[in-house]
Amino acid sequence: MRVTMILPALTEATSPLFRPVKYSLFPPLGLATLAGYLRDDDEVRILDEHVERIDTRVADDRPDLVVIQVYITSARRGYELADRYRERGVFVALGGLHVTSLPDEAAAHADAIFLGPGEDTWPRFLDDFRAGEPASRYVSTERTLKGLPPIRRDLIKRERYLVPNSIVVSRGCPHHCDFCYKDAFFTGGRSFYTQLVDDALAEIERLPGRHLYFLDDHLFGNRRFAEALFDGMAGMGRVWQAASTVDAILAPGLLEKAVAAGMRSVFVGFETINEANLTEQRKRQNVGRSYEAVTRRVHDAGAMINASFVFGMDGDGPDVFDRTVDWAVATGLETATFHIMTPYPGTALFRRMDAADRIVHRDWDLYDTRHVVHRPRGMSAEQLEAGYWRAYRNFYTWPAIWRGAAGKPGGDRLRHLAYAGGWKKFEPVWDALIRSGQVLRALPLLEAALNRFHRR
Repeated sequence: MRVTMILPALTEATSPLFRPVKYSLFPPLGLATLAGYLRDDDEVRILDEHVERIDTRVADDRPDLVVIQVYITSARRGYELADRYRERGVFVALGGLHVTSLPDEAAAHADAIFLGPGEDTWPRFLDDFRAGEPASRYVSTERTLKGLPPIRRDLIKRERYLVPNSIVVSRGCPHHCDFCYKDAFFTGGRSFYTQLVDDALAEIERLPGRHLYFLDDHLFGNRRFAEALFDGMAGMGRVWQAASTVDAILAPGLLEKAVAAGMRSVFVGFETINEANLTEQRKRQNVGRSYEAVTRRVHDAGAMINASFVFGMDGDGPDVFDRTVDWAVATGLETATFHIMTPYPGTALFRRMDAADRIVHRDWDLYDTRHVVHRPRGMSAEQLEAGYWRAYRNFYTWPAIWRGAAGKPGGDRLRHLAYAGGWKKFEPVWDALIRSGQVLRALPLLEAALNRFHRR
């Protein structure tokens, strides 16, 4: 059987003028995971439009099966690819977050759709497809990572990615924030579950080099699993990055185990400096927590922070942008990602805003957290977009980077300057590396920025 798996690209990622490095960070791990269920004699390829072009005009490109993973801002392109393959008589299967959120929309462009995670539905579909009796809709209900086959990393073009060693050892998140896209994806079964620790460690052992990036929504979400994983990783000599929540970072002992096992940077969803917003969005794990205590714990342990902030919640006014940046710089956050609050289909936020007639349109291309797609309360849409871009500009100025680094010890100060400056101030260099297919050559620089000045 000939199988083509596709991750369609966002429009910005295919621009002939400029491509941010974030589109060449991680390979399509979800598709490589599904490929592990195929037989040894199946011919399979993975195409990632973020790093390579797909020529849909090739008339003899007729595999037996095309699988497309669809996110909201790639939905238009995903449907376009699906329609072109179906016109040639190719069977097309669609899955992913957007398909699960809007199954009827996706079904118009597919022969089969998948709702929720694929570990239970994908093997069942393959049996049905080989028997010539595929269903049109597969809905996940059984949630387990036991017996997961090895990820087909041989299908990943490692040289095209800065972080080829991405890994996921859990699914979902134990929390349920109103704006989170994942709740709809895990409807009908467990919304958070992990691999067996030994299986996760075996997958880590398979990966070459030193650097890892855990793409789990919340690697610290199951304390018993996380502690056992970190104990197993101790002594491996890895340097790695992951995501956690403020309450898990404040939990005694867990952060220290992670850093001892090689964690050098952690993504933290602070989201907002207005506590009323946290309650409104059910971000309960942040309510009543000291963000200053979080940053102190991470920095004292010897790790860096990539902070996430969301603008445009109902408690935000025009002053929120400058106040957030000032706080982030003053507390020494190394990097930050900013977002405009976006009501994704399938979320409680979308249902609430839709009922209040606050959704402006359903042009999924613009649901990228960089455009305003709802009617904000505390400011105009123009103020919200302008403030979002101003926050990025102001946080990543050289004076702000230096001010954030200045209060740290010498080694940590150098790491802050190298990491924050390298990430945002040299984007033309990243663009050149991406276009020349040489981005992987920068991996040693990333490892050095993460670890060289680590003092413990």
